Amino acid sequence: MKSKYLNILCLIYAAFIFQWVGCTSSNDSPSPGTAESDVMEQPRIGLIMKSLANEFFSTMQEGAIQHQSANQSYELICNGIKDETDLARQVALVDEMVASGVNAIVIAPADSKALIPALRRAVQAGVVVVNIDNQLDKSIMEQESVSIPFVGPDNRSGAKMVGSYLADQLKPGDQVAILEGKTTAFNGVQRRLGFEDAARDAKLEIVTSQSADWETNKANGLTISILSEYPNLSAIMASNDSMALGAVAAIKSLNRTDQVKVVGFDNITAIQELIRNDIVLATADQHAADLAVFGIEAALQQLGDQNAELLDVQTPVDLITKETLE
Repeated sequence: MKSKYLNILCLIYAAFIFQWVGCTSSNDSPSPGTAESDVMEQPRIGLIMKSLANEFFSTMQEGAIQHQSANQSYELICNGIKDETDLARQVALVDEMVASGVNAIVIAPADSKALIPALRRAVQAGVVVVNIDNQLDKSIMEQESVSIPFVGPDNRSGAKMVGSYLADQLKPGDQVAILEGKTTAFNGVQRRLGFEDAARDAKLEIVTSQSADWETNKANGLTISILSEYPNLSAIMASNDSMALGAVAAIKSLNRTDQVKVVGFDNITAIQELIRNDIVLATADQHAADLAVFGIEAALQQLGDQNAELLDVQTPVDLITKETLE
């Protein structure tokens, strides 16, 4: 009977640990000739992402897991939030990672401002912090007296590249709409500005620019409303592919697929199929599988040399069209 209860308690404990860490990857046992103390000294890297319901971030997590498995010089602990509006939970994840004793945190913040106080506390606790994907607000970091390097793409130039490709399929004066990400997210703002740059250069008319908070369902409802208000709309520029999917569904439901073009950003699998089938025109690839790896490698560099100056690193972003997928 005691053995039965002990087994139940072990299962409950294991389930709790799995739910908290999301993924944990490390060497389970020392390799031949390796002292146990050497294994224990491996740095622990915490990866905190945004919504794991978004394929972009699940791909990011998988890339990080594969990197750790191939590298095996550090322990990886990763987690994310259910949706990109749950800022309180992401702040809590930072605090939990610090309390668990990680040596570094690599984070894709859901908000460019709200996460900074928690990250400052992490830095003050001696944790190396690297910002990926969505850049933290520099003015708020100055107010908090903290400096955190950004490893990620130039979202504005990436969005302009996508918007310019769209503009080549349109004519001056055509009406377009922008589906923005979270207005407090730096990458969302930069992508909007990039789309605006492309539209201005091509003399397109932006009739509206509204936030759908990165979410497919919100983008679907918002697109239906926009199409009802602007019957002559020629295109929608979505700041991520999840919102592009919502826009496509709305356009299809109103039988306007041949009239309204769509572009996105992120290059998720579902969008690739729509591009191949001429339903979506283009997207941008910021290499999700590599993005967390770039941040992890920057963190490991800093852990290896505490005196090294860790600077911002610009990572690739590429235009994806039907031609590039063939």
